[in-house]
Amino acid sequence: MKEFFSSMDATQQFYWYVAIGASVIFIIQTIMTFIGADTDTGIDADFDGNLDGADSPFQLFSLRNLINFLLGFGWTGAVLYGSFESKIVVGIIAFLVGSLFIILFFLVMKGLMKLSEDNTFKIEDTIGKTADVYMNIPAAKSGKGKIFISINGSTHELPAITSCDMDIKSGSLVKVEAIEGGILLVSPMAN
Repeated sequence: MKEFFSSMDATQQFYWYVAIGASVIFIIQTIMTFIGADTDTGIDADFDGNLDGADSPFQLFSLRNLINFLLGFGWTGAVLYGSFESKIVVGIIAFLVGSLFIILFFLVMKGLMKLSEDNTFKIEDTIGKTADVYMNIPAAKSGKGKIFISINGSTHELPAITSCDMDIKSGSLVKVEAIEGGILLVSPMAN
């Protein structure tokens, strides 16, 4: 290995060292990601400030982006070294490819984030939905009944009241009109 590097000038060695070093760190990060370790730690600080977008999956200045940039930069420089007469052209191309790696990482992360889904149940999501009456609902808000309602692909059994003049019998369809104190206000569906 020493002979391999001894035949190169300093600039070519620099590209190889960057490429190999970034590759080793990238492999370690990848392994740690698959086993569930946090690979992109930041600085813990106690301050007041505006951190708009702090929860976003992509931050421009992070260890992962630095490694992505150095991967593209180092390997492009190592591969293209000697292909152009000017070392500056190789440096510019390597810089552009490194920047492209960051953009590609951003696009991949954005695509992966679209796959995530928030299936948490929020009672507000029931408004306007149709439900099945499970237990009779007494008329004029004189008592509670129960309904089955499907939200985000899961069925929930929830308490319900009605303001109509007649009891709503089990097996009837109702529409959720509002929420009053955590209890659904429903009205019968016209048959």
